[in-house]
Amino acid sequence: MGIIQNAVYPYFLLDFLDFLVKIGYYLTVETNHNFSNINNMSKEEKKEQSKDWRSEILDKIKAGTTVKVHQKITEKNTKGEEKQRIQIFEGIVLSRKKGKEKGGTIIVRKIASGGIGVERIFPIYSPSITKIEVTKQAKVRQAKLYYLRDYNKKLKEKQV
Repeated sequence: MGIIQNAVYPYFLLDFLDFLVKIGYYLTVETNHNFSNINNMSKEEKKEQSKDWRSEILDKIKAGTTVKVHQKITEKNTKGEEKQRIQIFEGIVLSRKKGKEKGGTIIVRKIASGGIGVERIFPIYSPSITKIEVTKQAKVRQAKLYYLRDYNKKLKEKQV
């Protein structure tokens, strides 16, 4: 118990550790820690994350942009097996909230069959979103396009 005596512990903890040693519960201590590799790996991972596709595409996503959002969906069949598939939701971005923060979201609206409008809120940094593609950019003057819910005309397209 030389390792434990060199450290500073409260007396009740030392008694408990002595008890564990007496009953045969031995503690092992690793001395070969290489923290430089851990720090270097975390820096490399941070660089890879900054080069992520989200950082490139976020500058292009604004209100009025038509996007295709690829989302992972997990489904269970009758046997209880899980299947993953990618569902594509294409529509116009009505708004973008919280910018590039981790809690940032976009509201995407599309017109489904029968002329019914469908809106979905996508968290930008969700792991279920695999890709966001920008297809068109409309010419708009507002940051939030909530008026499109009642608007029947098409927006003018701007060159991207």
